[in-house]
Order: sequence, then structure tokens, then C-alpha cells
Amino acid sequence: MTLRTLALTALLIAAPAQAATSLAEVQKALAATQTLQADFVQTAADGRQARGTMLMKRPGRIRFDYGPKASTLVVADGSRLSFVDYKVSQVSQWPVRQTPLGVLLDPDADLARVARVVPDADNPMPGKIAVLAQDPKRPDIGRILFFLAPDPGAPGGLRLSGWRVTDAQGNLTTVELGNIRINAPIADSSFRFRDPRPVVRPPGKTG
Repeated sequence: MTLRTLALTALLIAAPAQAATSLAEVQKALAATQTLQADFVQTAADGRQARGTMLMKRPGRIRFDYGPKASTLVVADGSRLSFVDYKVSQVSQWPVRQTPLGVLLDPDADLARVARVVPDADNPMPGKIAVLAQDPKRPDIGRILFFLAPDPGAPGGLRLSGWRVTDAQGNLTTVELGNIRINAPIADSSFRFRDPRPVVRPPGKTG
């Protein structure tokens, strides 16, 4: 094989990743991804890992199940992202749009305002498209670096494959996706949860 042939082969192999480097193409692929189901591996800042299944339904819905024995659940119902801790009967909530995941869950998100495609030289995942998103008006909500893999069978030719979220304190959480199914039906009821908090009744009322 000649050097010229080797060079042409390298270009052909790199072409799928290089072809979709504009935010417009990324936004088109995300817009065409209405639902997503996947297995995930989550790595926390201290190196601890958790595994489970993820459901995503745009706009605004996502669910991370950590297994039947887990005491925690992360779920967004379209407006609020909830971290549910059944062990201590607590629920912490934030508006979805005020979290780093908001850019992935909002089909109307203006990527041109909050995101940029990472140059190949700075891309930590060669062969994938890396997009860094952070709202310049809300640096307090952290940032997300998400990755899309070239996939001719995926809507828009790109498949979401994972992300890295850095919170306002600089803590990094990585999520890697596998066994991905795109645009299969998912019921809205999948994004509800059992609230473990005790019911507080007004004074004087019982039953």
C-alpha cells in the first residue's frame, strides 16, 4: 500500500466525524431525536461508578434508574429535575432549564448562543463530535460537554453517546451511554416518581 493510498484511507475513515462539525447539524440531529433509551455508566468526581438505565423524552423529560436496590432516583418531568433519596425521604428539585442537561432536553435551545463545537485538537473523544455548552448568563449552573457519534442509522446522522457535566464547584460527572434505542415510544408516566416526603396537612385537618 502506497503512502498516497494510506493518506486517502485515513481521510475516508475520518470523514464521517469531520463532516458534521457545525452547530446547525448538531442541532438538527438533536431535534430529530425525540426519545432515547440506553444503559448508562456514571462516574462521579471521586471515581465511584453507578450503572443503570436511562430514558429521555424531549422536551424536558429524563430518568436515571440505578437498579431495583438503589435508594436514589433522578427524574425530570418536563419542568423540574428531581433528585429523590428514598433512604432519607428527601427530594431536591431544580428547573430543568437551569441545569446543564437543559440544553439536551430543550428542543428550542439556541445552541448558537450557549454552545460551540470543540476543535479536533481539544476533543477528548477522537472520532466523535464534542460540543461544549454553557449559558454565559448563568455560569452558576455549570457546563456540559456532550458527545455525538456519527451513525448513518440515527436521525440526522448523529447519535448522542454521553456527556461530562461540570458543576459550579468544578466537580465532574461523566455519563457514558450504550445499547441505545432512538425514537421508540416512551409513556409520559415513565417520568413520574413516588414522593417519599411525608404529607403535611393543614392544622385542624385529619384523614
